[in-house]
Amino acid sequence: MTAFMPKTANSRIPANRRVVSLVYDGLCTFEFGITAEVFGLDRPEAGPDWYQFKSVSLEDRLLHACGGLTIAATGTETDLYQAGTIIVPGWRGPDEPVPEQICQALVRAHEGGARVASICGGAYVLAAAGLLNGRRATTHWRFAEGLARRYPAIEIDANCLYIDEGDILTSAGSSAGIDLCLHIVRSDFGAELANTVARRLVMYSHRQGGQSQLIERPVPLRREADRLSSILDHILANLDDPHTIRSLARHAGMSERTFQRRFRSLTGLAPLKWILRERLEQARILLETGSAAPDDIARVTGLGSAENLRLQFGRHYGISPLIYRDRFAQRAE
Repeated sequence: MTAFMPKTANSRIPANRRVVSLVYDGLCTFEFGITAEVFGLDRPEAGPDWYQFKSVSLEDRLLHACGGLTIAATGTETDLYQAGTIIVPGWRGPDEPVPEQICQALVRAHEGGARVASICGGAYVLAAAGLLNGRRATTHWRFAEGLARRYPAIEIDANCLYIDEGDILTSAGSSAGIDLCLHIVRSDFGAELANTVARRLVMYSHRQGGQSQLIERPVPLRREADRLSSILDHILANLDDPHTIRSLARHAGMSERTFQRRFRSLTGLAPLKWILRERLEQARILLETGSAAPDDIARVTGLGSAENLRLQFGRHYGISPLIYRDRFAQRAE
């Protein structure tokens, strides 16, 4: 089962929409930019209930960021304690100690009801504060072994893009931080709005948290990438078709063995596992955004039958389709 399912109620408007991104000397600018882009931009399509975003520093000095920038936070420590979500966007290095003031503030905010998330090396900050003890967590694969060695009370899983433990969330390297932020939007506001945000980012709308960080060859040869990209588009446009390795390899103009190897290199998954994941993702969106019967959802997503939909959905998300719809479907006002 992936680490997807949120542990929130079915409201489409979070009770506390204040989001704070922690800023610090040596700030990782890309990771911070992710949080500002997702939560800090005005989004008229979201209506008046979108997030309220601020940056907060707990270090009493002029802050420098990666890339030769100096920065000043827009919020205060009080904003941190009033936030519903706090994000630690990276950290200045795995061997850089985390100031006690930051640790204590994060613990206090978490005890006050805030969910706390980290991007990439930000897991070191959460670990130093003790917030990850006894929990599953992830970080960039380069940091995972060192983090596990330093903090043995944490169950480190370096094979995930992100892990949602409800009130504590962690993500892997920089781009996985985008996945985590979109996941938070999806948990708070639903799939349709999360997909709108992803489109503005020109991002794939949703990657499962349990998807592997490590891809055998991230940049395949251009000719192969073009062929395989067309295959992905073909599959997504025809999820209800009974795709097989043979039919897909023929469509790509490759031998079955070469096709499977190249497909895994591009996506990190075997072809049939990738197709199942996409079918379940589409089924999940249909459950959130419509009232189609399970048999109809199973048919249009290629899962065949309501029984198979229940089986595969339960294995993947740890919940039945109908219970998922009851909790997370978007309700007409």
